Amino acid sequence: MSTLPAGADRRALKRRAVVASTVGTTIEWYDFFLYNTAAALVFGPLFFANSGAGGVLLAFSTQFVGFAARPIGAAIFGHYGDRIGRKYSLVATLLLMGGATVLIGVLPTYATIGVWAPILLTLLRVLQGIGVGGEWGGSVLMAMEWGHRRQRGLMAAWPQVGVPLGLASGTAVVYFFAGPGFLDGGWRWPFLASIVLIGVGLWVRLSVLESPAFAKVKSSGQVAKLPLAETLRTQWRDVLKAMFVRTAEQAPFYIFTSFVLAYGTRELDLDRQQLLLYLIVAACIGIVSVPFFGWLSDVLGRRLVYGVGAVLTGLYAFPYFALLNTAIGGLVLLGIILGLVFHDMMYGPQAALISESFGTGIRYTGAGLGYQLASITAGGPAPLIATAILAGTGSTTWISIYIIICAVVTLIALAMMHPRPPEADEADFASEEEAGQDAVRGAAQA
Repeated sequence: MSTLPAGADRRALKRRAVVASTVGTTIEWYDFFLYNTAAALVFGPLFFANSGAGGVLLAFSTQFVGFAARPIGAAIFGHYGDRIGRKYSLVATLLLMGGATVLIGVLPTYATIGVWAPILLTLLRVLQGIGVGGEWGGSVLMAMEWGHRRQRGLMAAWPQVGVPLGLASGTAVVYFFAGPGFLDGGWRWPFLASIVLIGVGLWVRLSVLESPAFAKVKSSGQVAKLPLAETLRTQWRDVLKAMFVRTAEQAPFYIFTSFVLAYGTRELDLDRQQLLLYLIVAACIGIVSVPFFGWLSDVLGRRLVYGVGAVLTGLYAFPYFALLNTAIGGLVLLGIILGLVFHDMMYGPQAALISESFGTGIRYTGAGLGYQLASITAGGPAPLIATAILAGTGSTTWISIYIIICAVVTLIALAMMHPRPPEADEADFASEEEAGQDAVRGAAQA
């Protein structure tokens, strides 16, 4: 078929791509954040036979392993995403991530199989990391490459909504099961529930059509033979800039969402379920604020919105812990909400900001690799660093200083970034007319 569909049909194709990307990222981040929450609350005593600070530190160490595996996932799935297509790479990441999560739900504990328990837990965390590492680039590009170039910030922000949705749903499930029997087996049900989400995600993702921008590159025979090698040869500086620009977004985020659970329950004697509820509320606000700041970056410019978010995060480093340390419910909730809103000021524009640094032919690999390397340098170490600082000093002062340093690193990297202007992608991004034509031809051939 070569007839252009009606405008409503073209819009429906775009909506389907956005929904598929957002639903998939929500499921992947539900799995990932579920592990983070369990690491803070239950994995220490169950898998490391240590319920003190040492057990929390060991549990956060396995959490870091998942972060370290994310660039590997970005490289693997970026290769196939830039050569074969975004769609089927996203199906593979969903199966890998969901399967590892379900297996964690049936994993024997240290009391049953001894040292094999933490070993197997770490292995499954690695698979989770590889899955989520390959997920981000494909989901963001699937949405962004369907949209008009003047709407990249908003279109790319919708898959980013999967983070607050995944955080809210994963935390809500733990909140629901966090009763008296939580350590005795109640913690398993949130992991096992992932099997239902896998089915939903597959149904949605298999129904979406390939990104028209990538279809155009593929049909012209301009697909890179070795996307990773070409990325590192031609744009390694852009990969490093993307990695460092995420520092103020990544590190404080995992302090605000993961470390806070251990700190609040152990140091401030706050109720576990109360803290989980506060995180759910803050995450729900992110469902609105992330796309809003993505849209705002289309209006005011990505670097401006992102830079303001980084500055506010740095300025908030000391007030954040001051609010937590009051141990007053309303002020603790305010502290968590403000931290995540400042994070969202960066996370909303971030996908488009990073992706615009790379051409369509290597965009999955380049953007994904830069994005996920920050997991090693910022996101993964953050709870470990915060836990170690607290254990060594008994104070949060140096944790606040650490957050400020992260903000400075981000601002330096942001000043060095020079994303491709929209008109530079004229040949990469299909017009709405071309997108409709390509999508219908693809559907007719499928």
